[in-house]
Amino acid sequence: MKKISVEDIIKAVNGKININIDTNICIQNVCTDTRKIQKGDLFIAIEGENFDGHDFINTAFEKGASVCICHKKINSNKPIIYTEDSKKALGDLASYYLSLFNLKVVALTGSTGKTTTKDMIASCLSLKYNTVKTEGNFNNDIGMPLTIFNVDDDTQVLVLEMGMNNFGEIRYLSKIAKPDIALITNIGVSHIENLGSREGIFRAKYEIFDYLKDTGVKILNADDDMLKSVKSEDISKKVYFYSLNNSVDAYATNIVEKGLDGTFAKINYNGEKSFDLNLKMPGVHILSNALATTLICDELNLSSDEIKKGLENFKASKMRLDIIKTKNYTIINDTYNANPNSMKASINILKNANGRKVAILGDMLELGIYENEMHFEIGKYAIENDVDELICIGEKSYFMIEGAKSVNKNSILHYFETQDEFLKNIKSILKNKDNILIKASRGMKLENTVDEIMRW
Repeated sequence: MKKISVEDIIKAVNGKININIDTNICIQNVCTDTRKIQKGDLFIAIEGENFDGHDFINTAFEKGASVCICHKKINSNKPIIYTEDSKKALGDLASYYLSLFNLKVVALTGSTGKTTTKDMIASCLSLKYNTVKTEGNFNNDIGMPLTIFNVDDDTQVLVLEMGMNNFGEIRYLSKIAKPDIALITNIGVSHIENLGSREGIFRAKYEIFDYLKDTGVKILNADDDMLKSVKSEDISKKVYFYSLNNSVDAYATNIVEKGLDGTFAKINYNGEKSFDLNLKMPGVHILSNALATTLICDELNLSSDEIKKGLENFKASKMRLDIIKTKNYTIINDTYNANPNSMKASINILKNANGRKVAILGDMLELGIYENEMHFEIGKYAIENDVDELICIGEKSYFMIEGAKSVNKNSILHYFETQDEFLKNIKSILKNKDNILIKASRGMKLENTVDEIMRW
């Protein structure tokens, strides 16, 4: 992080400091977690659902913080900058900090595929540019500003993933980032419980364009029924589409699925440009992410060879379609999160495996009034797509079992209300050389099942 003065921090967050100090002193790190405080840091006290950073301000100073930002009155003779809302102050400071640099900002959101696509983009861009990207799940109103503070004078491109649960959240993140290029991967049903419908999800995701720079570029998935007809409201902004099925700005031909070993395709883009791509990750849907990446990298002047190299060297984040081959099993660890679209995509990958196919599936969360029918549909889809044995874990996953029975009452099915109950029976269910897909929403923590199987 580049040094910034306390005086500039006060101006950026519209704050007032409690004591007289030399405001020309500088900080070089921003922290919201006292467990990670280093000497000289700025600590911002965030008030959350489970913890209130204001309770840890004295701890922050004891660990070496030089200044704190908060919005509750604190009895302290240490330098504290008071603001109306410390979480908003974090965003305001990140926006100010980003304005100090001349770099390109790439932002992306979507119901599925955004993290994989973000990692693909960074894998390619880092071959040519000094690139900073969102790490882990730092894609919300706290994580994204903290990511911005990783930028320094050498940074040339910043790749930001934007997540949301409700209306207004991506607009807020877009206002902070002011992207040069913005991508929506697709409109699914994640968070439909809060947003009411896919139309609501579309409106919430589309907020990413609200603060797109005047000369900005929109990248959209033409295979998504809600995105394919989007037009630019401003003729100064370019709109590019990508597709697995149609000849648009970027599209794939000669697609060959190689089971769990990966996927091949010819990538065609920007008129006559093309290259042959051998992705190490399985699944046709991964090619869609590669097409989006290609358009973004082409806009930032990467050559076909550079894009190809970046994509073929790409490795997925942990717990995202991670193929693990043990002595006894092949595991598809996709436990990071789940929704109906990503569930179907992962089942499609399992379908291409050679040998017996077992799906261990858990609850999909935040589906609201649609949850029963969507779980039913996944159970049905699993049996229709050659899953030999289906294991469902969680209260909502009971409806997956019912969906599976609607296709074939003689299917090999198991239902467990809890993961602990399943783990007591796991050895009697799995067979040597099984291909095993493990997937559920993050709250189900099915990575524990992955760990257990890998011990054998």
